[in-house]
Amino acid sequence: MAADVAVSLSVLAVVVLLSDVTRRLLVRGLGNTGLSPYAVELVSTFQLCCCTHELKLLSESGGIPPQLALTLTYVTSVAHGLTFRGAVGNPCGVLEHAYRARLSGGCAVRRIACQFAAAVAARAAVPVIWGAGMSGLHSRHKLLGFRCVSAIHASLPQAAAVELMCAFAVQTVITHTQSVEEKYRVPAVAAAITTAVYAGGGVTGAVFNPALAFSTQFPCSGNSFLEYCFVYWLGPLLGMMSSVLLFDKLTTAFSRKSSPLHLPLQTKKQA
Repeated sequence: MAADVAVSLSVLAVVVLLSDVTRRLLVRGLGNTGLSPYAVELVSTFQLCCCTHELKLLSESGGIPPQLALTLTYVTSVAHGLTFRGAVGNPCGVLEHAYRARLSGGCAVRRIACQFAAAVAARAAVPVIWGAGMSGLHSRHKLLGFRCVSAIHASLPQAAAVELMCAFAVQTVITHTQSVEEKYRVPAVAAAITTAVYAGGGVTGAVFNPALAFSTQFPCSGNSFLEYCFVYWLGPLLGMMSSVLLFDKLTTAFSRKSSPLHLPLQTKKQA
């Protein structure tokens, strides 16, 4: 098992490093074309999907303790947060940016297209990596034809509810840490992601990312395409929307309640 873990850690490190070098080169080469945000989105989502494929294989077939799987989830989440260079890597996050008018509709659609293109590319790339047989885990997975089984272990409404709650929790943390320095914000979001994986991983795999699910969960046997869409697309979308709308309403309500308290003071100053 130790050898399998060492190889998987090496794969994760190489993917992150190569992706970061590629991002930097693309930003320099496409800096004056307006295409660099889409290139960064493409590379970052590819990095996310490849790393998640490897972690999924290691946790499901590698026999590692749950504590180690969660530790690796946290560490890779921090690595993604520190290297993404402004990429979102999640269609739900892009839609949240579009809702807040940080992105135009056309820009949001193009970013989401890049994310799904990267998800497909990662799904095609990881069998090539595993096919090299660098570890016993990879070799065994190759002998099984790279097959995987659905991570859904509940009824579809329950599974969708789990994805909804995971997305709600993570989006809430993202919303409330946007003004925090990156060195504190990234670990906080990574901790929220790890907690969500701990809470919902046994039910759905706790993906709460439609593009990531399209890469890692949709190829697995056990459920139909529409069932996967219901759980891994609709659930996270509703979770993100619920968090955004709820806290927007609460912010508006509190601002309305607090504003009358300042009226007498302002009136007195004017007098």
